[in-house]
Amino acid sequence: MKNAAPVNRIIPFSTVDGPGSRTSIFVQGCNIACAYCHNPETQRMCVHCGDCVPGCPAGALSMVDGHVVWDEALCAWCDDCIRTCSHHASPRVLWMTPEAAMERVSRNIPFIRGITVSGGECSLYPGFLTGLFTLAKERGLTCLMDSNGTADLARHPALMEVCDGVMLDVKSWDPAVHRALTGADNAAVKKNLAFLSETGKLEELRLVVVDGLVDAEAVIAGAAETLGPRAAETRLKLITFRPQGVRGRLENHPSPSRETIERLGELARGAGFREIRLI
Repeated sequence: MKNAAPVNRIIPFSTVDGPGSRTSIFVQGCNIACAYCHNPETQRMCVHCGDCVPGCPAGALSMVDGHVVWDEALCAWCDDCIRTCSHHASPRVLWMTPEAAMERVSRNIPFIRGITVSGGECSLYPGFLTGLFTLAKERGLTCLMDSNGTADLARHPALMEVCDGVMLDVKSWDPAVHRALTGADNAAVKKNLAFLSETGKLEELRLVVVDGLVDAEAVIAGAAETLGPRAAETRLKLITFRPQGVRGRLENHPSPSRETIERLGELARGAGFREIRLI
């Protein structure tokens, strides 16, 4: 299927993935492995080991020719398969073309303002995004990406033409800290921060605050320096780390205090940010 992408889930109506009511599409697969990922089951592709099949209470999973097959109509969305999987994957994936995804989205019109594609990492599927956003804009919808910024978005001008904005996650500023958190370098993230701001495509800058692990002060200072005067018109979202849904070494890590978040908010204001949201 041309420009198809593995879709993990479609939430018909969301108010936390951009302005207004939106349909949120989560793709499967990510090119980094954040230690604090709240959707770890979207990181990797199913390896078809079959461990999840016997325990499915709804009988929605089966093995066919060595592949795990998911029946969406039978699924009870109990997440037993997610808890069983040791690979940070999910068998609940549908490969969808832009046309098939748009058909799902169209069911929600006129109750939505737009769509947001998240993940996993949505920038792994630029052809899918370009096709879907083109169709969505024909229906008068705004189109946003939620991205970790590790793919060079300047290399996809057709996608940027139909994308209204990117919610960019900046995990850390120091490359060593970024590698420790995600297993990857962050040079492309910094490049994308500048590129998106210069082209008017930076919907918001997101930072998850994790005590003792994320160099939040350095992110605020570095981002403010990169953005320059545009920092004042850039929405900055400071997100309190919460362990719910996290698997691995941070699943019992404490959340930062409200005082810490508020202190970082004041630091950001002093650095030139004006639209700051504490989550």
